[in-house]
Amino acid sequence: MRETPEELKELQALLDASLSRSTSHLRSIINTERTLTAEQLTQVLTGMCTLALSTVTAKGEPRISGVDGHFLHGKWHFGTARDAAKARHLAARPAASVAHMRGEDLGVFTHGTVEILNPQDGEPAPDWSDLLAYFKDFYGDDLFDWDNDVVYYRLHPHWMTVYAPDFAKLTAASPS
Repeated sequence: MRETPEELKELQALLDASLSRSTSHLRSIINTERTLTAEQLTQVLTGMCTLALSTVTAKGEPRISGVDGHFLHGKWHFGTARDAAKARHLAARPAASVAHMRGEDLGVFTHGTVEILNPQDGEPAPDWSDLLAYFKDFYGDDLFDWDNDVVYYRLHPHWMTVYAPDFAKLTAASPS
């Protein structure tokens, strides 16, 4: 777990607010018995989590693709090639949604706005050097030309909800 107590408090407030303003249909599926606390969520979302990323084209058409997601400090972080269609979509329209699902055991659904962490022609995010060290440790130093080949994003969520009917089952199956 990389989250500070303040980050956990903010994440819990987001989870609570998101569920409370969800539709009655969603609340019939995701309720206090079938969700996770912020602390539990950070225990489950470790390492790389495959995300379905939804972006929007210039014509307003939805597009979905897969990305490697890393849940760090209570937010999703992910990257792609600088010349990927999703990178163009996010540069022009930074609203995005992601979903991470593990069969019927876990669903994490997030809507928000992305921040570019390592813009090619601008100042990187203040924590980029720490994040880059994490990504290089995870993927290897020489997997990419980290300055020119890949762009990384942080999704600042305005809505997030979690479906998890059995926390014990998730922690038993989680990698150590």
